[in-house]
Amino acid sequence: MAEIVFVEIAWILLAAAAIGLVGALFRQPVIVSFIAVGILAAAFFQGAPETTEQVEYLAELGVTVLLFLVGLKLDWRLVRTLGPVALATGLGQVLFTSVVGFGICLALGFDAVTSLYVAVALTFSSTIIVVKLLGDKRELDSLHGRIALGFLIVQDIVVVIAMVVLSAVGVGSQDGRGLGDLVAVIGALAVAVILLVLFVRFAAESLMARFARSPDLVIIFAIGWAAAAASLADTAGLGKELGGLIAGVSLGSTSFRDMISARLSAVRDFLLLFFFLSIGASLDIERLGSDVPQAVLLSLFVLIGNPLIVIAIMAWMGYRARTGFLAGLTVAQISEFSLIFMAMGLSLGHVNEGAVGLVTLVGLVTIAASVYMITYSHQLYRWVKPFLRPFDFGRRREGSLDGVDPRQVDVLLFGLGRFGSELIRRLENAGMHVLGIDMDPQAVADLGRAGYATRYGDVTEQEFWADLPLAQARWVILAVPYGSVILTGPDPRGGLMAAIRSLHFTGRIAITARDRTEELLLQEGGVDLVLSPFDDAAAAAAAQIEAMDAPAPDAAGNTRETE
Repeated sequence: MAEIVFVEIAWILLAAAAIGLVGALFRQPVIVSFIAVGILAAAFFQGAPETTEQVEYLAELGVTVLLFLVGLKLDWRLVRTLGPVALATGLGQVLFTSVVGFGICLALGFDAVTSLYVAVALTFSSTIIVVKLLGDKRELDSLHGRIALGFLIVQDIVVVIAMVVLSAVGVGSQDGRGLGDLVAVIGALAVAVILLVLFVRFAAESLMARFARSPDLVIIFAIGWAAAAASLADTAGLGKELGGLIAGVSLGSTSFRDMISARLSAVRDFLLLFFFLSIGASLDIERLGSDVPQAVLLSLFVLIGNPLIVIAIMAWMGYRARTGFLAGLTVAQISEFSLIFMAMGLSLGHVNEGAVGLVTLVGLVTIAASVYMITYSHQLYRWVKPFLRPFDFGRRREGSLDGVDPRQVDVLLFGLGRFGSELIRRLENAGMHVLGIDMDPQAVADLGRAGYATRYGDVTEQEFWADLPLAQARWVILAVPYGSVILTGPDPRGGLMAAIRSLHFTGRIAITARDRTEELLLQEGGVDLVLSPFDDAAAAAAAQIEAMDAPAPDAAGNTRETE
């Protein structure tokens, strides 16, 4: 029997690779392909329940490792840096989707508990898919990319809270369990938090330092730590999922966090294959056919409703409709956490397999569609731009020139990082009036509090440039690498320079280059001044070292060698 299991899993893995390759040709993430493989596997290997059992074991380990990595990489600092926009859009979208989704599910005839589960599952978006797509488009550092990453992290935190609540409430609602069991689970959660704090405070760093001496042991320990925590949490009534999260959080404060995450990513992807296989294998094809109308309605709600609420919230907060639209497209799908959440509900007896199948079908539709929506987001914006005009009142925050006299702007400086911040200070000290622009709200706020004229804005948005006082400014300075500021093409002779000049700017242009090749390209494109911060800093440092090392004059004015 063991050999049959081995053979069947071998064929399943080959099928996953083959169908995944076909999915990649259509730019689809592996989630869609793996669920399809699970459906096919269930049809072909019905005679071997042992295979299904082994797949389910690996699926549980895959979910544990995934949640371990989520806990490991929860970045509260990014949410704090982005501030109100991340919290408002993240929490606002979750609240809107859950409330309206709950009403839609009730109208479709689902009971209250199932409606609540499905509605909450529709609120989660896939951070993994969004980061991959935005990274491929080089938009993670854009304004909408940063905002999207911020509210996706807020969603991850909501996932954690939802699972904690689900674990506690689920115990009290199971047959034969009452208030005493619920109190016991809450007590176990309190004990887990206390142990977590003590472990992080006194043991985590030193323990990981010992394991880090042998990198192979780090991975073994991390997986074992996650699995053991999941097992203990399940025994205590908290659930395996919450145990995996707690294990990740316990190591997230150590200096070895990034190393663990990088080494476990491949293991996570392999094990999650079995989770998606198990989801696909559990689907009832005949039942799915009857769920198509409900799935289509809920999918349209996710694909249209989620982006719209993000656009509305961001417009209310002062962002442009374009920025809100591009950020909103990132929530136009549900995630792997939606399936995990529904699987938890199924294990607790709160929902049936039909509800899990419905959410899985919604996931397949929304993930497949959102991939193309995010990939071709700029083309989509041009098509829907006339319909977004009611939302385009957000210029008071992003790109607004309120309080700035355009006639007094000498320099438009894009990029307020370390180099740009120092540059704006020195130019202001030299008597020039500078308007600093950046897509990082924290950098804009810090320099604004220091008394400098600053505004939010995305250098890659051509419409934003049209609102700037280009006719009055004498300089446009891009204190960010040219490679991240391509507007219409990779060549400045037909791209960036043409775009700026087309807006009737007659002043001078200075752009930062990362290397000699880029510097030559910019010079050939007609840039007036190429900035090389690293070369200039090295030259200044060398000059200072040379000056300090020069022979020092004696009392008679003669030079003598320094000792």
